[in-house]
Amino acid sequence: MSLLLLLWPLWLTRRPEADSPLWARRSLILLISLLTLRYLHWRCTDSLNLDSGLSTALSLLMLVAEGWLLVTGLLPLWLAWRAFPDRRTQVADLTRRWKADRWQPKVAILVPSYGEPLNVLERTLQGCLAQSYPHCTVWLLDDSGRDDVRQLARKLGCRYRHRPQRSNAKAGNLNDGLRRIEAELVAVFDADFIPQTVFLERCIGFLQDPEVALVQTPQSFLNADPVMRNLGMEPWLLPDEESFYRWIEPVRDGWGAVVCAGTSFVVRRAALDQVGGFVEQALSEDFVTGIALRQQGWRLVYLQEKLSAGLAAETMADFVRQRQRWAAGTLQSLRLSSGPIRTGGLSLGQRLAYLEGVIHWINNLPRLVLMLMPLSYGLLNILPIHLTGRAILELVLPMWATVLLSIGWLNRGSRAALLSELTGWVLTVPLTSTLISTALGRRLGFRVTPKHQSRGQGGWSWVLALPLLVLTALNAANLAGLLQQLGNGEAWGDDGRFAGLAWAVLNLLGTLTALRACWDPPMRDPAPWLAVDMEGEVLDAGGHRHPCRIKAISETGAELHFRNHVPTLVSSSALRWSTAVPPLPIEISAERPLARAVAWGKTTARQQHALMQWLYGRSGCWRDRLAPQEWRALLALLKRVLFGTPAPAAFRRSLVPLAAQGSTSGQL
Repeated sequence: MSLLLLLWPLWLTRRPEADSPLWARRSLILLISLLTLRYLHWRCTDSLNLDSGLSTALSLLMLVAEGWLLVTGLLPLWLAWRAFPDRRTQVADLTRRWKADRWQPKVAILVPSYGEPLNVLERTLQGCLAQSYPHCTVWLLDDSGRDDVRQLARKLGCRYRHRPQRSNAKAGNLNDGLRRIEAELVAVFDADFIPQTVFLERCIGFLQDPEVALVQTPQSFLNADPVMRNLGMEPWLLPDEESFYRWIEPVRDGWGAVVCAGTSFVVRRAALDQVGGFVEQALSEDFVTGIALRQQGWRLVYLQEKLSAGLAAETMADFVRQRQRWAAGTLQSLRLSSGPIRTGGLSLGQRLAYLEGVIHWINNLPRLVLMLMPLSYGLLNILPIHLTGRAILELVLPMWATVLLSIGWLNRGSRAALLSELTGWVLTVPLTSTLISTALGRRLGFRVTPKHQSRGQGGWSWVLALPLLVLTALNAANLAGLLQQLGNGEAWGDDGRFAGLAWAVLNLLGTLTALRACWDPPMRDPAPWLAVDMEGEVLDAGGHRHPCRIKAISETGAELHFRNHVPTLVSSSALRWSTAVPPLPIEISAERPLARAVAWGKTTARQQHALMQWLYGRSGCWRDRLAPQEWRALLALLKRVLFGTPAPAAFRRSLVPLAAQGSTSGQL
């Protein structure tokens, strides 16, 4: 009878959540909450194994871990009880208003840098300099003090600053820059984040309200993160940040508890001055600075429009270190006077919204407990939970099936129910280590995530792979123990051993998948490649035009597909696809039947600039994707785990989708 409850989420999810009335979301929140509480009541009263001291300890440990995750999982749901705005609908009116009022504040664009490659810095600075809003000055804040960076700033026409003493990492660098600028507003971009030309125009209108201190926009990425790329799942997986920027931040905006994300935001200088600049005592200066602004009564708003894009971490080791730094910085905020617990001036809802971000990192410890718990079935012959068939049908399946059916709908297609946990399998062990280290008072140093690296050979992230190898071996031994029990003819009653067998199989598949994700393939071309599907034409010296379809494009080349025959490509051949980009000379780099991979030939500075602006600076070039059908994605993942993925090469590249059409694209 309980399974009939699944009809409700099935009926609701026929229509996108964004187009549904508020009562639909609230009804699902209530249903999930009631099913969770009913399940927890059963877990506390009728599922514990108290047969021995060890079984009691394991059973209680599992209950605490599971209960913590379920209860804290309800917090973001109940935060979503309140309606929240979509500020994209406000931009046009606000833009007309500030232009009509002739309010033209000076804006300083700050780009903090420390050791990034020159080509990464150059495309970011070009994006900043290409802003359609004219009253802005770009500052390159170089903590490395490199001569080539100084010369780049001079060549492009940026202001340059290198502070003599490099203290307090990024926050110290930004504050040093603040002391040297004269501007009413400040925009901040990490050194690898490229803003679209309309970034400032789209954001400034919100700051006409004298109570607004900061406008935060989403982060999007030019390249796939290592989990997506290493598993060959770029078409099937979304970045793990996608749910944060498309669901969590809008929900927090409804509570007035927007999180400053450290890049791609505009802030009022007077508000920063009131809180003493960016908070330097925290590793996550963005998170704590946002709370400090809120504590002083300033409003922070979130514009859910992708107006910039940067580089995701390129190796699994760098990806994990980046998350460890985020975790340590957020957890460290609990000790600070400007953190989410000790600061004043916050409502209960705002405090809970900020604390939910802290709990996200704490949850890695109970996750690790649940990752290890299935080992008790085969290795210790102990059941940590008494689970009858009736309990599965009446309690477990209704709750988890409702959650699985609802999660993608509630998150507006920004995450899948099961595939989104892939990243957690890789991160749980190192993040638990970070959690313990931070709790013991050990301070993690600030380290810039390396970007734009080429690798001639692939390699393992052994620091991550070794714990997963141990877990895989233990899970294999556990599964073997369970199968041996079956082979020996042991009677398995209706006590949950078959559920334990299924859990053991899933656990083994999870660790194998995470282990596979720790292999970083070679990357000979570090430039991000973008998936497109648009018309183009190859031009030759005789004036002939040969139509083609462009399937992939980057700052180093493109991949072309032809319908019936491939024209002869010579040194004078060029590719044209947009009136915004002059035809670019091409050279063949790889061939396939009816397809050619080409590299750009010798280009002028004008051609290079136009290409960069088309790739990264057009309005609307970064689009929201919906999580695909999960069963198809799971089949694709299983295939890749069992049979591997081919090494990256022409026509087998790691691709991130790019919107070919944009307001200034001028497509042919």
